[in-house]
Amino acid sequence: MNDQSFEQNSGEKKTLLIVEDDLGLQSQLRWHFEEYNVIVASTRDEAITALRRERPAVILQDLGLPPDDEGVEEGFATLQESLEIDPALKIIVVTGHADYANALRAVSMGAYDFYEKPVETSTLDLIVQRAFQMAGLEEQLRKAQDEQVSPLEGVIASDPVMIKLCRSIEKIAPTTVTTLLLGESGTGKEVFAQAIHRLSERENNKFVTINCAAVPESLMESELFGYEKGAFTGANKQTIGKIEYAEGGTLFLDELGDMPLPLQAKLLRFLQERVIERVGGRKEIPVNVRVICATNKDLESMVKENTFREDLYYRISEIVINIPPLRQRHGDKILLARFMLEKYSKEHNKKITGFTPAAASAIEAYEWPGNIRELENKLKRAVIMSDTKAIDTADLDLSEELELSINLRTVRQYAEQNAINTALSLANGNMSSCAKLLGITRPTLYDLMKKYKISTGSNSTEGE
Repeated sequence: MNDQSFEQNSGEKKTLLIVEDDLGLQSQLRWHFEEYNVIVASTRDEAITALRRERPAVILQDLGLPPDDEGVEEGFATLQESLEIDPALKIIVVTGHADYANALRAVSMGAYDFYEKPVETSTLDLIVQRAFQMAGLEEQLRKAQDEQVSPLEGVIASDPVMIKLCRSIEKIAPTTVTTLLLGESGTGKEVFAQAIHRLSERENNKFVTINCAAVPESLMESELFGYEKGAFTGANKQTIGKIEYAEGGTLFLDELGDMPLPLQAKLLRFLQERVIERVGGRKEIPVNVRVICATNKDLESMVKENTFREDLYYRISEIVINIPPLRQRHGDKILLARFMLEKYSKEHNKKITGFTPAAASAIEAYEWPGNIRELENKLKRAVIMSDTKAIDTADLDLSEELELSINLRTVRQYAEQNAINTALSLANGNMSSCAKLLGITRPTLYDLMKKYKISTGSNSTEGE
């Protein structure tokens, strides 16, 4: 293949890949479609390489490519492999005169349309234009759908439980109640805290974060409350703490479960009285802040073990939001992956536009123990390391054996888990109402929840 087989995108021209082994017809088509960025390939290998590099929306392909050394029908093999790389491709196959059987076979495999030789360019023009129009409309539809599944700024979700959670955030935000966000590490607790702040009357003031697990115990008090000059060795000037710094805004206490017990008492006093005293000071300073707390720990168990104050727990949990792990967010994995792919492709100036079918399947099948943080790290690495236009399982460092199961038993179990989680949300944790929604008895519901290890959270009630 010569160096002219792959031309770089020029201006705003749409890319058209022509797969044709007849050099004379190649030249004719390249000249005729000069309004497009034309890429020409003569063989299946050249076509697949061009597809991965240039990512065209439309392909004009000769179905009668000569068979390879093993007798494989190159035309159909090229069609199949191209659609595996990008199922949204619009492939127009060119067949021999009256070769309807192969034309229909190609369409049944996923080809967009077909055209017979000899080529009549005016008719072919209309087919190609229509293919590009259809590809553009589908792309607009995908973008519109992506916008519809982002109920909160910074939150990408389509799972029913997540949509309900976002609606709860919208109701909570305008109030001043202290909110507790619960969820595994990497589920996006800070994203929801920022959403609450943005939707509140405090959005134009500071959003101040302190990670209680990252600050040494000896420094935590001065970090929160500040200190007066001379309060301890090295205190050469008066310094305000994070609580005072957040005046008028929102204070986000991340990983609150790691806060030392002695400091929990001082935090409780602040939450009750809304005043602080700097370390080494005696003056009470009133502070007006909205407090949001988050942890990945089981605070109720910590209360029973006397490692977390019970009175503080009830003070911070006026409203509790349970954020589900990524493995329980049905359909959100690939949605988040596509959003991140677009983001990091732009950041690193890479022309990557999608995932191979195997990669998309692996993303949905993988459990993601590190949740969104793990997904983000893998996507960022994949974008940086990939040399193609479609991310594969190897780029993601995921096993090719990860596939979505269509086994009926597995599908039924998946559906049962989804139904239970959705019913729990609709019933607001009320077990009797949840059982009624599902059309089962309460003992059966408990058995299923135990089977699938589904937790009701702290807001569950038995009902009547």
